[in-house]
Parts: sequence; C-alpha cells; structure tokens
Amino acid sequence: MIIKGNRKTKAMEHKAISIRPFVGAKDFELSRNFYRDLGFLEEVLSPNMSVFKTDGIAFYLQDAYVKDWIDNTMIFLEVEDVEQFWQQLLSLNLKDKYIDAKLTPIREDYWGKECFLHDPSGILWHFGEFFIAS
Repeated sequence: MIIKGNRKTKAMEHKAISIRPFVGAKDFELSRNFYRDLGFLEEVLSPNMSVFKTDGIAFYLQDAYVKDWIDNTMIFLEVEDVEQFWQQLLSLNLKDKYIDAKLTPIREDYWGKECFLHDPSGILWHFGEFFIAS
C-alpha cells in the first residue's frame, strides 16, 4: 500500500529479474570496443544492437545517436570498492585509446564515494560505493 496525500493506492506487485537500460552510440564499433575493454561481455543481437553483461547485470548498446538523449544519459553502477575500481580504470589507458573518453577522479559525499567516466559518445557512468547498504 502506498499513501499519496490523503489517498491510499495499491502498488503493483512484481518480482523483477533485471533492469537493462538502452544506451546509444555515436560510433557503434568504437563503443563496442570501449565496453569490451571495460570488461563487459558482448552478445551480438543484431547488426545494430548488442547486450553487454557482467556479474548478472546488463545493458543494451544500439547503433543509434540522438544528441539530446546521449547528453542526458547517466548510469550508476555500484561497485564493492571504488578505490580499486578507479585504479583499474586508470590502468586501461582509456583516454589514450578513446579520444572522447573522460575520467573524473573519486569524490566523497555524505552517502558514499564515486568516480565518473564519459564513454566515447558522451554517456556518463557513475561508479560508486555506498557507505551504508542501499
């Protein structure tokens, strides 16, 4: 039961199995290489779409570019140890291999720590670690 204002509404009940965002790419082949370098396993679904998986999570990469969509896409990936993850990101030399990739160092906030990575198309990834389990 969810209470909104003075009304009680019944919430839909379901057992979710996964959530898979759709991500666009300015240069599909370049983005495919980028995500494989990040350690995602690719399953090609069609000539213009792949699913990338790691540890039970996944997202779809499609050969589609809409600037406003890409410029406003952010994905948060929770990791166990953001410090270790940051060091691994640095070791990949992504900025040398992918001219439009951008890395932003770890910052700490009241809820936890995170670092940032823009993929070659501009998708903003947040890699974070919560201080308290979410």
